[in-house]
Amino acid sequence: MKEKDIQTATWLDRIDSPEDIRRLDTEQLNRLAEEIRERIIRTVARTGGHLASSLGTVELTLAIHYVFNTPQDKLVWDVGHQAYAHKIITGRRDRFATLRQQGGLSGFPRREESPYDVFNVGHSGTSISAAAGIAEAQCLNRQPGKVIAVIGDGSMTSGIALEAFNWAGDRKKNLIILLNDNEMSISPNVGAMSAYLNRVMTGQAVTKLRAEIKGFLKTIPGIGVQMVKFTRQLEESLKAFIVPGALFEDLGFTYVGPLQGHRLDRLIRTLQNVREMEGPILVHVLTTKGKGYAFAETEPLKFHGISTFDAETGHSMAVADPTPTYTEVFGRTLVRLAGEDSRIVAITAAMCEGTGLTGFARAYPHRFFDVGIAEQHAVTFAAGLATEGLIPVVAIYSTFLQRAYDQIIHDVCLQNLPVVFALDRGGLVGDDGATHQGMFDLSYLRSIPNLIVMAPRDENELQRMLQTAVSCGRPAAVRYPRGKAIGVPLEMPCRPLDIGRGEIVAEGGDLAIIAVGMMVQPALAAAARLQKEGVSARVIDARYVKPLDEALLCTAAADTGKVLVVEENVLMGGFGSAVLELFARDGIGPVRVQRLGIADEFVEHATQAQQRRRYGLDEDGIVAASRRLMNAVSPP
Repeated sequence: MKEKDIQTATWLDRIDSPEDIRRLDTEQLNRLAEEIRERIIRTVARTGGHLASSLGTVELTLAIHYVFNTPQDKLVWDVGHQAYAHKIITGRRDRFATLRQQGGLSGFPRREESPYDVFNVGHSGTSISAAAGIAEAQCLNRQPGKVIAVIGDGSMTSGIALEAFNWAGDRKKNLIILLNDNEMSISPNVGAMSAYLNRVMTGQAVTKLRAEIKGFLKTIPGIGVQMVKFTRQLEESLKAFIVPGALFEDLGFTYVGPLQGHRLDRLIRTLQNVREMEGPILVHVLTTKGKGYAFAETEPLKFHGISTFDAETGHSMAVADPTPTYTEVFGRTLVRLAGEDSRIVAITAAMCEGTGLTGFARAYPHRFFDVGIAEQHAVTFAAGLATEGLIPVVAIYSTFLQRAYDQIIHDVCLQNLPVVFALDRGGLVGDDGATHQGMFDLSYLRSIPNLIVMAPRDENELQRMLQTAVSCGRPAAVRYPRGKAIGVPLEMPCRPLDIGRGEIVAEGGDLAIIAVGMMVQPALAAAARLQKEGVSARVIDARYVKPLDEALLCTAAADTGKVLVVEENVLMGGFGSAVLELFARDGIGPVRVQRLGIADEFVEHATQAQQRRRYGLDEDGIVAASRRLMNAVSPP
């Protein structure tokens, strides 16, 4: 892969919409697939993104758009990790270099970007439900067109996907589900036979013949219905012997597959047959994650979601930094704590590496549980463990824990069970964009009775909070950010914190800056700058969003009369709201309060630094807000 390969590419330059690919023959489509892969690799090497999954679906994407009349035929992607080729051939080729950059293309399908993106996605398991809804709407509106959902094998562990399968199979609408399976292996002989059988069995002549035979058998008095059942049982027995489709058939879907996902000729011919069929259909496609890029094929997990890298070597372009990430500190701390207490178990929802639990899984395999992409199950499963005396630690990204909100309330907190929630990627997460920001957790957790909510200012406080959480005997959540930690030493022995106690980390009498989590560090830097301007700012690390250190916060308000509350969370119902509620309840005043946080809007993709700058959640923003507060007219 040399730069000159980009310069000599010709087919991709001619593709402005799916209409253009429908004019190509199979050989030309295969050449186009190679060029698309090259474009994806080169772009993601510069921007970062979800590489391996998108490389695995290039041929599938071309086949779908070649066969179906998109966008009249509606294509719904699941998660969207695999949709880069889709973006490139649907009029966004020239903008693809802006992928995941501020003001550029989203890393996920977005309705706002293109009519070919019919549903916004980012969390797994939603495609079948959304596609089923679209199919029902088309039926009610008497609109023509097919509805196609593409879902990965991993997403099939999601509860919502299974619920949608159960419902859609019974509705008998014209819904086509393409199961992109990049985990299952299949021998060449079985694959070739399977591909042959499906091309034959999905042909119009065979489909019509099967329907006519069933219709004829039903007319035979006395034995007709039994004959139909017998032929179906025979057919199912043969199909189950050759292909693993009996489960889907039992759910009401016509099963087609498995197909080789990188053979365009076979994909196109089979999808052309499927296009003419009626009712719900599942097409099982076997693909290779990272296809066409040796490094990604060898290490698909590493190249699933990756930062910038050297396309020639596959090596990360990130500057070497020995400072651990918050995720790594969490993982190492949990291993240490589990060595001290055999009751501690760990749970992940298909994110073992992402949540830092690989070390725990190696050290304590019998105390580690990966439940798949099933956050609701993970939380209630943890509750069940807790009723038997264990201390479950559920490690989930903040944005994904939203999916289990009822389980947190009903199954954990209502019973006051000692389940620990480790909320990774709390706050602004950068270029993953609107679907992945962890900016709601302080708001949606602080309203739940019995739940302790903590956020550390650095990695040492993270380990102390985790120690506190596993030993407190009640529900507790520890929320920490994405990225590198501060670089402070980890004290040993690690001491738990007093629950509900904050800390003054800088003295001052003109202004109180009350910060939580990683906002404490920029607050300290801002206070140092303000000191040079003659403003003495007291900085408080609140530590706890719930319960608040009421005495500490009220004293600061009474002493200074001016309070700035800083949080990396939405302002609606967040930490600042909790402080205002406290002051209102206790009649603290006169005091002027200003809050810094995320506005009432979804945060688009950009770097974390750019996002924080936009919302004033950095040193400059805190200094500016402090100046405004100091210059404001004092309350009467």
